[in-house]
Amino acid sequence: MTKTIKIKLYSKVKSNLNKLKIDPKDKVSKDKHFSVGALIKNKDKYLVINRNLYPPGYAGIAGHVNKRETQEKALIREVKEETNYNILSKELLFHEIIEGNECRTGFKKHEWYLYWCKCNGKLKLLKREEKSIKYLTQKQINKIYKKGKLEPVWEYWFKKLKLIK
Repeated sequence: MTKTIKIKLYSKVKSNLNKLKIDPKDKVSKDKHFSVGALIKNKDKYLVINRNLYPPGYAGIAGHVNKRETQEKALIREVKEETNYNILSKELLFHEIIEGNECRTGFKKHEWYLYWCKCNGKLKLLKREEKSIKYLTQKQINKIYKKGKLEPVWEYWFKKLKLIK
């Protein structure tokens, strides 16, 4: 059975980003979406985006699983879309249901698959979804966290991975 976690349903980040209607491509099961996330590391730095879409804040690479798409295929697609990277190898770190993880369509419950990924390629900003994309040290991520600028679900993941205190 998959572990269910509840996080605070709020973000300290002020935002005028709009929520969208339900995307007909998204895989949905009753009251939840399915999401994948990629932790990508280069030496002592982690790849982080500053989101241009709801929910606001800094986050790792992530997205919804589409209908008739496996988690692995969604991971490959999201990493390619958001970074222009190709995945060389991946390792599933966590599979959890997270309540309080509000997405761009208003769903507050997601079944998450979080992976470590080794990638190659030329990093590229996806302007439609990202204000910025860059590698940050653990210290820099902690600074963003202390300012209250992490997306809540990524605050949860970074704490679980002991990247923030």
